[in-house]
Amino acid sequence: MRLIPLVIFCTLTLPAFSQKESPFTKFGKISASTFATKVYAIDSGANAIVLSDIGSASLEGNSKGWFSLVTRKHKVVHILNKNGYDEANVEIHLYTNGSDEEKLDKVKAVTYNLENGKVVETSMEKSAVFKEKINKNRLVKKFTMPNVKEGSIIEYDYQVTSDFIGNLDPWLFQSTSSPTLWSEFVFSVPEFFSYNFLSRGFHGIDINERKDRTASFTVRQTQTASSTESFNFNAGVTDFRWVMKDVPELKTESFTSSIMNHISRMEFQLASKQYPLEVQNFRTSWTELTKGLLQNESFGSILNNSNNWLSDDIKPVYASVNSGEEKARRLYNYVRDNFSCTGKSGYIYMDQSLKNVLKTKKGTVAEINLLLTTMLRYSGLDATPVILSTTKHGYAIEYSPMTSSFDYVIVQLKDNGKVFYLDASDNLLGFNRLPLDCYNGHARVVNETADALVFSPDSLTESKTTLLIINNDENGKWKGRMSQTPGYYGSYDIREKVKDKGKEEFFKEVEKAFGLDIKILSPSIDSLKNYETPVALHYDVEFLTNGESTIYVNPMFGEGYKKNLFTAAERYYPVEMPYTMDETFVLSMEVPKGYEVDELPKQMIAKVDEEGSGLFEYRISNSQGRISFRCRIKFNRSLYLPEEYPNLREFFNMVVSKQSEQIVLKKKI
Repeated sequence: MRLIPLVIFCTLTLPAFSQKESPFTKFGKISASTFATKVYAIDSGANAIVLSDIGSASLEGNSKGWFSLVTRKHKVVHILNKNGYDEANVEIHLYTNGSDEEKLDKVKAVTYNLENGKVVETSMEKSAVFKEKINKNRLVKKFTMPNVKEGSIIEYDYQVTSDFIGNLDPWLFQSTSSPTLWSEFVFSVPEFFSYNFLSRGFHGIDINERKDRTASFTVRQTQTASSTESFNFNAGVTDFRWVMKDVPELKTESFTSSIMNHISRMEFQLASKQYPLEVQNFRTSWTELTKGLLQNESFGSILNNSNNWLSDDIKPVYASVNSGEEKARRLYNYVRDNFSCTGKSGYIYMDQSLKNVLKTKKGTVAEINLLLTTMLRYSGLDATPVILSTTKHGYAIEYSPMTSSFDYVIVQLKDNGKVFYLDASDNLLGFNRLPLDCYNGHARVVNETADALVFSPDSLTESKTTLLIINNDENGKWKGRMSQTPGYYGSYDIREKVKDKGKEEFFKEVEKAFGLDIKILSPSIDSLKNYETPVALHYDVEFLTNGESTIYVNPMFGEGYKKNLFTAAERYYPVEMPYTMDETFVLSMEVPKGYEVDELPKQMIAKVDEEGSGLFEYRISNSQGRISFRCRIKFNRSLYLPEEYPNLREFFNMVVSKQSEQIVLKKKI
């Protein structure tokens, strides 16, 4: 089971405000002294430093008879070198439902440079802001800060007004590109609304405060073109304030599902509204969420229709087939092999009708798999959509029912006591196989009972077996035969490479990686088009020796780890492998004619921990001119906590070092 990073439901019993503030609370307070620091103690190798990042949100009366959510952001960044220029590219994500759109305004952006001891300002033109549509519900506005140089300080602020008061984006205290000296967020909540706060990540909050006050509200309602009714009232408001100081950059390390799982942030959920408004609880249950999806025209409302428009296309696919599983396999293969995925849209709704998907043979992941669900149901099979969150999207929290927590749709099929999970959007996947990034924990079946599922990397074992036999032929040449069976996802990678580059180019890359001057002959790949099973590689190897007096042979022949997968000295979040693994390499090698063994690596067995969750086995021997070698690395679990990281890092240091050792062969005198 995946570790969920620290999640705290913030309570409302907090101390009074501290007087400590960011030195950049007001715009334009940049002086020559601000440029003085060239190297910052928080990270001497940083490319840029976020000096201050302050955000706020408040609920204000609008002219539509309701309330708007107004968020503001003010950020100051010191760019230290060219590698920090990305901080000057700003993206602001906005939501739209087709008729209403979140509004960006009051954008102010200035770049400061120190020239001859004086601060020179360059302001950004309003025309520099441009819009880009992501999907039917998401768009982004972008701008680039002007006149950015090494040593520049950039400052910008803006305001976003939203009528979607439940769509408050998380506040990220931590950056994945630069350390942050001060990050602050203030949320002003009137007494007639309540929100849940969820603090996530591994960096602690330095200031966690609340302050109660009274504020005036004005809500206007347009009656006619010339008549507007206004409502003025006072109400209590609570200002919640959170500050983090000296927050290190959160760097993406190897074996990280999604850096967003671990970044320090505050999330917000609209919980309820109360008197003097009409009382309503916005907290939803999983069954309410899935019920809404099943009624939604952009998701599941079509599933229970008669859908006779499918008849001409799919009945020939499974004609004369009686078995439910075989019928499902044929429908799955039909969709997988004949439909093109237009991209993993990152959300679970359809942008077009399923009839259009069938007609054009194109669709997003959600559209293709909802079409497959509809086809299976039309054919009399028990098929249901499943929503999940992929690794890049982050964990879906089991006790937090929100559709925004999910970004992927697959199909659950039940037949004759068996349960299958299908994804027809990838034309290299087999029946009952899912992409690796779907194994990310909590998921939900979209049915009346909203059944919970867990797709755990621990449920996957990637086994790889390699056998290399090397002999001397009748002409004295040193030749071998390689047979390798990768795991299923290793096979997927091979299929992808062959599809992109061709078989010949694939084996050229294998040849280069072998570690010696060799020639590959008679290469073949079994089961390349059988997506249900792993592939099998076979090829002959001819070693091109030139009669050297000494031959150095790495017994791994290019199959070993060349470098440690864990380079960071410390790690602040878990190691998340995509699966458990079991890799075995076996070598039977006849010593070349005219040579003898001068040095042989020593044998070794090592474990990551006392429980043996990770095992490394290195066995080698020489008997009558034949070397027998077996190397195995195995992991029984996919998740390692930060406190286990030093052992894991040292384990891989040892593996890399051992697998680089060589057999020394010398010419007989």
